[in-house]
Amino acid sequence: MSSDLPPEADELKEELFGDADYRSAFGEDLASTLDLDRWSTGLDLDKIMERFRREIANAVHKEGELRAIVRSEVFPRLASRGDAFPDAGVYKVTPEDLSLIHERLLFRSKVDAVTGTHVSHDSLPIGISQIGVGIVSYQGTSGAFTKRLFRKEMASQNTGNPLQEAMDFIDMRQNRYQGKQDTLSRMARRGIQAYAERAALVEKATAEWRMGSGNPCAHELLSGSGYMSLLDRSLTVLERLIHEHKKFVYVSDSLTDRGFLTMGLALDAGEYALLETLKREGTQIVRNWEYGGRSKHRAWRFVRDSSPCVVKGIFRVSDTSAPRLFYAHKDHAHEAAWVAMADSILRPERGFPMLLDVAAVTCRGVFGVDGFLGLVEDAYTQAGANLQFMTERGMRR
Repeated sequence: MSSDLPPEADELKEELFGDADYRSAFGEDLASTLDLDRWSTGLDLDKIMERFRREIANAVHKEGELRAIVRSEVFPRLASRGDAFPDAGVYKVTPEDLSLIHERLLFRSKVDAVTGTHVSHDSLPIGISQIGVGIVSYQGTSGAFTKRLFRKEMASQNTGNPLQEAMDFIDMRQNRYQGKQDTLSRMARRGIQAYAERAALVEKATAEWRMGSGNPCAHELLSGSGYMSLLDRSLTVLERLIHEHKKFVYVSDSLTDRGFLTMGLALDAGEYALLETLKREGTQIVRNWEYGGRSKHRAWRFVRDSSPCVVKGIFRVSDTSAPRLFYAHKDHAHEAAWVAMADSILRPERGFPMLLDVAAVTCRGVFGVDGFLGLVEDAYTQAGANLQFMTERGMRR
């Protein structure tokens, strides 16, 4: 019997989650959630506050129980994990050690922090993306770099058939957000920013130590975000960072690797743990990504030769701050942890390197949305378009 479903219907069905997964996550059936008769009516603040307090108190209590188990059972076994780093384990750093890092490195401008930002404007006639990267030390900004990309289909095409051009552009724009092309464009913007931050760290920064945000071997770079040229350039820069410079530390403030972050909550203030190299993570990325031509071989070579040189760790500088994942070269993993923690203790309530926050604020100040929006609005006005193409959805960070 023939089916009215499109060919991809079976693939879509396989991607749907079962209701059991929903119940496991939220403690109720999805059908119950979708029944509006079970929804609260009005705004009863007393009941809302009581529910919030109860749920959060229970969650915090469970985390406390888990913390005790991690400290007593999991931490002693870190070194025996199959893919563990040889020095895997928990270490303690003293306030005196951190003060030495302040005096000898951070406050003598021997640490450069690099971060980037991007903002985009998208409208019917044109799309503009601005990517900015800044290098900052505690002595000030030592470098700022920006790139602007312009998508202008109507301005760049000329077939000599105005009607056909118009129909082609209508079809292209209608399908843009449903196809692979726009997905790759968005990935490329993220990948270009990630590449530019690391290239600036390697090629433009001058300090003894280099600091960045996130994972140095980010997914956008190991995959090339779908572009062979970006993959080649990214892996070349990462190889230089890993094998030539070595004195780097990357710190993440995202909730990726929630399992390791759960372990990090068991750390006491001033402790850090070395966990594993990036070989396993890199292998997963390369195995799951569809490469073309020689690109897969290039990526596998990087995973084999470079990923094992980068260590993933986690630190916590105060009892009131969240744990932070960090990444460093295996030869300098302990010193890198000290540098990151010394900078993070300057704001113990946040527990994240203050120099990275300073770099982010500086970068947004130079390349942020306000200045960008002003340039875009002025150009539209000069073109006689007023603000008909300016919408809130057209401005994206």
